[in-house]
Amino acid sequence: MYIPKYIKAYESGVLEERIKLAYNILKRCTLCPRNCKVNRLKGERGMCDTLELPIISDYFAHFGEEAPLVGRYGSGTIFISCCSLLCMYCQNYEISHLGQGEVTSIERFSDMMISLQKRNCHNINIVTPTHVVPQLLKALKLAVEKGLHIPLVYNTGGYEKLDTLKLLDGIVDIYMPDFKYWDPEMARRYSNAYDYPDIARRAIKEMHRQVGELRINEEGIAEGGLLIRHLVLPNKVAGTREIVRFIAEEISPNTYVNIMAQYRPCGLADRDDLINRGITRKEYIEAVESALNAGLKRLDKSNIMLYKSLIGES
Repeated sequence: MYIPKYIKAYESGVLEERIKLAYNILKRCTLCPRNCKVNRLKGERGMCDTLELPIISDYFAHFGEEAPLVGRYGSGTIFISCCSLLCMYCQNYEISHLGQGEVTSIERFSDMMISLQKRNCHNINIVTPTHVVPQLLKALKLAVEKGLHIPLVYNTGGYEKLDTLKLLDGIVDIYMPDFKYWDPEMARRYSNAYDYPDIARRAIKEMHRQVGELRINEEGIAEGGLLIRHLVLPNKVAGTREIVRFIAEEISPNTYVNIMAQYRPCGLADRDDLINRGITRKEYIEAVESALNAGLKRLDKSNIMLYKSLIGES
């Protein structure tokens, strides 16, 4: 039976040490690459618009995630409100930009984890956790004391500082980052983050160093490792060809990758003529072929099924 990393960290005292280090950062917050340097413990707001307590939108057994996370009973997903990246086309715009959700105590946060475990979810999947790493660690400690024992998934946009990721070393079981853009100018245009490509490359390398390739048990359920998501954007905005080549050559050709086809114009996307439409059949076919040609060997099964249907193969 798989024992999550955070249990060992709890038993050794590492988790308690990381909580103290993480909360100290909140006094002059540099958790994410925005480096706002505000005192969130004293009511100062930075880019993420979050103070000491997390804002949580919802939590439930999610059946729309990748198959190794969903299994039979779903991925135990907790949606953190607000964000430090704030992509203008965000598919969860009301949550990330508008802060839809409720300020939640650490005790309640931990209870959500236990509730999802009681529903037989296969993991605890924290969506957009970057700006609440201290609160997540503290809630995790309480949850362990209440009996939490399923893998922890860190579901992120990929805009992560190495110092923050190192606080999670030996605690997170599964990293699930996006890799959104290759071109700094596209990252600036759509997420006001010119440095995103460089930061995402370094962050994903660190994640891979910590957890390695995705490991799936005999029941088809992921227990640990790296799973990278890449959302195909219209008009080659994302730089898919370069991203998949980087993953194959500098991470591993055995990296589990999901080439996502579900882009639709959300948020403020209708204001930009490059992304004010969904992707075409041709754009998705080219994206998957780029991944295959780059040598990636573990594309999500849904990618291959969709690709074959689009090119007319049964």
